[in-house]
Amino acid sequence: MPRIMINGFGRIGRTVLRQLLRDPAHTDIEIAAINDIAPLDMCAYLFRYDSVFGPWPGTVEADDGHLLVAGRRIPFWQSADISGRDLAGVDVVLECTGTAHTRPRAEAGVLAGAGAVLVSGPSEAADQTIVLGANEADLGGARIISNASCTTNAIGPLMAAIDAALGIEAAHVTTVHCYTGSQPTVDAPAASYERSRAAAVSMVPTTTSAASQVIKVLPGLAGRISVAAIRVPAISVSTIDATIRLKTRPEGDFNDLLRATFSGSRLVGLIDDPCVSTDLRGRPESVVLALPETMRSGADQVRIMGWYDNEWGFSARMIDMTRRIAARQV
Repeated sequence: MPRIMINGFGRIGRTVLRQLLRDPAHTDIEIAAINDIAPLDMCAYLFRYDSVFGPWPGTVEADDGHLLVAGRRIPFWQSADISGRDLAGVDVVLECTGTAHTRPRAEAGVLAGAGAVLVSGPSEAADQTIVLGANEADLGGARIISNASCTTNAIGPLMAAIDAALGIEAAHVTTVHCYTGSQPTVDAPAASYERSRAAAVSMVPTTTSAASQVIKVLPGLAGRISVAAIRVPAISVSTIDATIRLKTRPEGDFNDLLRATFSGSRLVGLIDDPCVSTDLRGRPESVVLALPETMRSGADQVRIMGWYDNEWGFSARMIDMTRRIAARQV
């Protein structure tokens, strides 16, 4: 039975908990504690009412340092630094604060006695960056692991499979990504001119960590793939738009190859219907390929589009990785 602790009860921390408590397949996972510096009653409120996924179908209460939900009484801490907590017996700390960019922050859970830390985003302080479907064989004995980004999880398994099947000569991927909490709601100074503009008003061209993270998990694609981003005024569900020049000319309908490659995959889904982004809300896959959008240009170039719920799908991978890490430690 994996025993976990959630450090940071923001978008990913709360979405992970929703999945753990809603899916009967996760009843074996014990939640030792949740930690967030925000007041417990506020955290309970934000779990009860969610602007993306809707209200929790049941009661959510804050009581004497505990979150009461789905028949569980979960200890709730409010520590700015968990390194002084007693986490002996915890298999994995899900580090969801968004601040684990330095080694002292990233390793706090390990210093407190946990077996490993899984960071919910890119982190240069991690021992390994792992994306399921791309480089999980590299996990080894790493104790501080980055789960990369939602976009890297969408790109990684897709590019790994296509490169293995046909070879990628060159590829460019644009992620059309919903706005996030890192953007202002009104114009305000930011690290770049574009990112200083109001998130819900304009499409904002910007950089993405996936540009470097994809190479980190698929180093063989270095020099052959580029990634860019456009942030758009949508609250959830993003898409990748990939143009790929192949080394081997694909025969027949390229969608047939995609179906044969990914049918039954937990990571890469397939959809034949013409859909819009809200139709994919709550999908647990890392990416869902929109087969009507597939295009061929010439003999060796294809365009592929895939949807991904950048919160729900990424949180599902956090849980999958947690299981893999905990099983490794048995």
